[in-house]
Amino acid sequence: MVNELHAVVEELGGEPVLGRSFRTATDLQSAIREGFPQTVVEEVMHAAGLTLKELAASLDLSARSLQRRRRQGRLARYESDRLYRLARIVALAKHYVGDEETATRWLKRPNRALGGSAPLELIDTELGARAVENILGRIAYGGVS
Repeated sequence: MVNELHAVVEELGGEPVLGRSFRTATDLQSAIREGFPQTVVEEVMHAAGLTLKELAASLDLSARSLQRRRRQGRLARYESDRLYRLARIVALAKHYVGDEETATRWLKRPNRALGGSAPLELIDTELGARAVENILGRIAYGGVS
């Protein structure tokens, strides 16, 4: 879990952006509950290779709300939780699929194992995110996905 935690924190912009250190999942959970700083939105967009519109769609938020949050202090708890979920999927994709470019392409491309949906289209819900994680797990262990 420590390596996964570190990878997710890096996708969120690391300790400098988040403004604290993370040693345990409980530390990250506390940061989610407090709300991430607005700068995390830009970091996740860059890490995932997404436009604001794509990011908003994958988080089931309006682009206007995200734009507004980028100018304000902290994100709401639910927005932080959704950004965490996206960062976790991006970190897993980079680890199991390949480099940043290959992982971004995989996340955006329709996938037969996901019923023809692109992974980014499904992570707006917990069940969809679990389905994507399941596919990434199959890739990690040599399954076809």
